[in-house]
Amino acid sequence: MNQTCHDRIIAPSVLASDWGRVAEEVKRATEAGADWLHLDAMDGHFVKNISFGPQFVSAIRPHTNLPLDVHLMLTHPQNYLEAFIKAGSDQITVHVEAEHDVSTTLKQIRDAGLKTGLALNPATPIDDVMPYLNEIDLLLVMTVVPGFGGQSFMENETMPKVSAARAMREAQGLDFHIQVDGGIDAQTVKIAGANGANVMVAGTALFAQDDMAAAVEGMRGAD
Repeated sequence: MNQTCHDRIIAPSVLASDWGRVAEEVKRATEAGADWLHLDAMDGHFVKNISFGPQFVSAIRPHTNLPLDVHLMLTHPQNYLEAFIKAGSDQITVHVEAEHDVSTTLKQIRDAGLKTGLALNPATPIDDVMPYLNEIDLLLVMTVVPGFGGQSFMENETMPKVSAARAMREAQGLDFHIQVDGGIDAQTVKIAGANGANVMVAGTALFAQDDMAAAVEGMRGAD
């Protein structure tokens, strides 16, 4: 995970893969030229869906050398950090809206030698993450209401926050990545990139393609 915040990073979302053959899907994404793999853990409480826990991360870990970018959509992420760290995560992102002391949680992730991420939902103002920008390696701006795949990209609600995050990063001399997740495809990736996002999480727009390598390169080169 040595890319800078100026590099375009493509992170296929395993949530959209065929779980019945997930090892093959992970290998397919790796061979297609993906930079990271994005893993969405959902608890059925913070969001109205249940996906997977740390065991799923540990099951994937042997099948790829790509960084595992784990997004915890959990009400109490601090209670599960140790398990996700041991499972082989390379980076863990938690939500600013969750019920925890954000700085303490970020420190626990960082002290374990992992990269730290902080996420905010479409309805959350960018001001809520401002106090933590110097504590993170990645800011995730959700571009749909989290919980389910296949939603439409919320440009008007989210792109001003991406632009504001880029401006704050430059003003403060920081170097965190700006990630977007939700409704990202060959067209919306251009909008997100123009506003300052550099890490593109995409599910069906990648895993549903017969030629995933072409889809990855298409997103990487879109501007």
